[in-house]
Amino acid sequence: MSPRPASRRAVTVADIARAAKVSKATAARALGDYGQVSEAVRARVQAAAEELNYRPNALAKSMNTGRSNTIGVVVGDIENPFFAHAMRGISDVANKAGYDVILINSDEDVDAEEAAVDVLLDKQVDALIVAPASSARVAHLEAVGAAGRPLVLLDRRADGQRYDSVTVDNRTAAAHATAELLAEGHRRIAFISTHDHQSPVYTPGDTITMSSVADRIDGVMEALTDAGVPSPERNIRLDARRRGVDAVARELLTGDDPVTAIIASDSLIAMTVFQTIRTLGLRIPDDVSLIAFDNPEWTGITTPPLTVVEQPIYELGAAAARLALQRMRGERVDDEAVVFDADLVRRSSVGPVPAQVPLIAP
Repeated sequence: MSPRPASRRAVTVADIARAAKVSKATAARALGDYGQVSEAVRARVQAAAEELNYRPNALAKSMNTGRSNTIGVVVGDIENPFFAHAMRGISDVANKAGYDVILINSDEDVDAEEAAVDVLLDKQVDALIVAPASSARVAHLEAVGAAGRPLVLLDRRADGQRYDSVTVDNRTAAAHATAELLAEGHRRIAFISTHDHQSPVYTPGDTITMSSVADRIDGVMEALTDAGVPSPERNIRLDARRRGVDAVARELLTGDDPVTAIIASDSLIAMTVFQTIRTLGLRIPDDVSLIAFDNPEWTGITTPPLTVVEQPIYELGAAAARLALQRMRGERVDDEAVVFDADLVRRSSVGPVPAQVPLIAP
């Protein structure tokens, strides 16, 4: 067996200096674009760097300048299309401004989020955009300000703290979705979320530690209460990730008082609920109506296509990046809370309440 070839040594500033016949300090100034260097010398150094395929040490540069030209982003679930679209908005704005983006997934776990923030600060990112897993446990975010880095909260707020934030008016959106179902005669309306909670069943007064979910529950409760629905909280289900969305949906659809409509708090939940409804032999919307938060492409090509609460997700991410850039440039002093509206996109998954509860296939 032939010996394994040695890996090629990285080209250094000293190598460039020798090739360009200048001092190492002069080469460093020419490559870093700082200090006094004549145009002729700068051109000679850059030509040598190109010929030797020199790659600058970004870490060393950030240590010298205090800037890395990167923005760190921490999101809850990279498999969720919501965060994928938001990341596209962040990346497009950041890249156009000359910044790279480092993404870390927290899996909606506060401990993982704390570790992610530490990693990004260690990497000298110039700003952070965070979708906090908990709106209550946010003490670790104070480290961002202590490090002199701008922080923007994405999709969620932080209780008792003033940070730049970009969110959606989830309360109004959820109330409108619920009103859409009430107008069709539905009274047994469920809301399903995967948000971690001490109990799978919501009780009025419970502390919901994610602001977006708390706002949606408030919107659902408000609409049901205004319509005179008794015990409006009885079909609100949380912690569905741990229990399994399919199990939660089955319980709601096959219990003694089965629901006739479901609002899914995100498109991944909606996909599983859609499958569960089909598996049970039920029809949408004849037997069960379904509304999903978010509008990924699949929701428009199902049979029937789903009515959705469409959030301006790309714009949400883009706005977060713009706020971070404004902070880095010193263009703002006061904290800013940007709130977008969501639209109800009506399709074919909402229909009149069924005249009688359908029989469930065994």
